[in-house]
Amino acid sequence: MQFPDPLIRGTLLRRYKRFLADIKLDDGTEVTAHCANPGAMLGLKDAGAEVWLSPSRNPKRKLKYSWELMHADGGLVGINTAHPNGIVAEAIEAGRIEPLQGYEEMRREVKYGQNSRIDLLLRRSGWPDCYVEVKNVHLMRQPGLAEFPDSVTKRGAKHLVELADMVAAGHRSVMVYLVQRTDCQRFGIAGDIDPAYAEELHRAMGRGVEAICYDCRIDTAGIQVRNPLKLAL
Repeated sequence: MQFPDPLIRGTLLRRYKRFLADIKLDDGTEVTAHCANPGAMLGLKDAGAEVWLSPSRNPKRKLKYSWELMHADGGLVGINTAHPNGIVAEAIEAGRIEPLQGYEEMRREVKYGQNSRIDLLLRRSGWPDCYVEVKNVHLMRQPGLAEFPDSVTKRGAKHLVELADMVAAGHRSVMVYLVQRTDCQRFGIAGDIDPAYAEELHRAMGRGVEAICYDCRIDTAGIQVRNPLKLAL
């Protein structure tokens, strides 16, 4: 995924009301940017952090900027949770995610389960359909260990049940955890933050749901899937 326009650098003043962030640009201008991240953003919302914004191409949009990246723990972190589905879809099409290679068709946001939509549905003649759920990861509390979630996610637990139901119906289901960081080597579940999600993932994997994790190459030009990470579940 490439950013369509050059990113604009600034300094984070505060993140508030979940979806808003006040940022001081390098030219001294203070702006309010959209923060497309409903999570707690633990460790990623401290005032004074170096951040990068994308300008909106829609002249009617109320907020003219979106918060895309920030500098944390010595590297760049992608905080925009609207991007992971597209980043993973692009990587699958390019053959960069080995467990998901070989499919002939990809559809996005397909209805399934109980009032849900699967992020990606992969198909190939003669193969079971593959239901792919993508989760954004940016939490790191221990050096090198990426964790999910950073807040309670009842919706995430619901998706695990539905993915397991798809396996029971004869399909394939895969959880893809996308780490929008460059400084992690392992991935685990933050069971102390959301024990219900941790239990549901354990149950879903016991029913045949697969879990894989990849990190990203990140710079101010774009974000791409990079390497698989070891699972510490």
